[in-house]
Amino acid sequence: MKALRSCWCSKPSSYPWQPSRSSHGPTANTPGGLSTILQIPSRFQTTSAFWAFFIPGLTGMVGFWATLSLNIPDFTRYATSQRAQIRGQAIGLPPSMTLFAFIGVVVTSATTVIYGTTIWDPVALAGRFESKALVSVAMLAVAVSTLATNIAANIVSPANDFANLAPKRIDFRKGGLITGVIGILIFPWKLVADPGGYIFTWLVGYSSLLGPVGGILIADYYFVRKQQLIPEDLYLTNGAYTYTKGFNRSALISLALGILPSIPGFLVTVGLVNAATFPSWITGLYSYAWFTGFFAAGGFYCLFMLSRTAHQPKEEVNYVSAD
Repeated sequence: MKALRSCWCSKPSSYPWQPSRSSHGPTANTPGGLSTILQIPSRFQTTSAFWAFFIPGLTGMVGFWATLSLNIPDFTRYATSQRAQIRGQAIGLPPSMTLFAFIGVVVTSATTVIYGTTIWDPVALAGRFESKALVSVAMLAVAVSTLATNIAANIVSPANDFANLAPKRIDFRKGGLITGVIGILIFPWKLVADPGGYIFTWLVGYSSLLGPVGGILIADYYFVRKQQLIPEDLYLTNGAYTYTKGFNRSALISLALGILPSIPGFLVTVGLVNAATFPSWITGLYSYAWFTGFFAAGGFYCLFMLSRTAHQPKEEVNYVSAD
C-alpha cells in the first residue's frame, strides 16, 4: 500500500491527470472496465507540460527509493554470496514494484470512473465500499502491509544506526523504539495529507540530500577504490579509512557541493524566497535534485580523492564480481 500511495498520489482539484467529466459525472453504476480507463484522455495540453510534471515526479520517486538503496546493506550482508543478493534483488524488487505501480495507477483511475472523483488513499477508498466484510479485509491488509513495509524499510536501518552510535547503551530493540518515537514526532500524516507537498517538496527535497550521498559512495567504491578494500582497516580507529579524526573532508565538501545546486529551487518551492530571486535555470535544477546531487557530489569526490596520492591496499578483495 505504501508503494500504491507513492506511485499515484493525486488531488482532484489540482492535478492535470484527472479526466474531465460532465456535471452529472459517472456513478458507481457506470459500466466498463479497463478499456474505459485507458480511453480517458490526457489533461496535458503540450509535451512540455507533461515533462514539467513528469521530471519532478520521477525525481520524487527516485528519492523515495533512494532511502532503501542506501541502507540495503543492512539486508544483503546476510546473503550467502554476491550472486544470491543480486538474484534476490533482481527477482524481488523490479517485478513486484512494477506490478504495484500498475495497480496503483489503474485503481486510482478506476475511482474516477466509478465514483466521479480521484481517490488515491487506500483507506479513503475502502471507506466507499458497502460490504462490511470487504472493508474489514481491506483494513487488515492496510495494517499488515504498513507494518511489514515500515519494519523492512524504515526501522532496520535507523535502529542499527542508533545502536552503532552508542553500542553500550543502545541495542537494536532500543534503536527501533527511538526510531518509532521520532517517526511519530515528525507528523508523517501531515506529509501525506497533501500529495503535491509530499511529492514535490518532501520527496524531491530529501532526494537532494540522498543523491549526493549515493554519488559519493558509488564514486568511492568503483572509481577511487577500484572495488578493492582492506577489510581489517574498516574496523580500525587508526587505519586507512580514518582520514582526519574519522572524517573524510573530501567527502564532506563534496556532499555540500552536491546539495548546493538544489538549495535555490527548494527555497522557492517552500515559499521562503521569491521566484524572481534566482534565474529560472538555477531554480529548475531542483526538479532534478537527486540526479544533479548524485553526479555533482560524485564528480567532485573523484576529483578531490584522485588528486591525492593513490592508495595502495594491503590486501585486495573484490566484492563485486558474482561468484
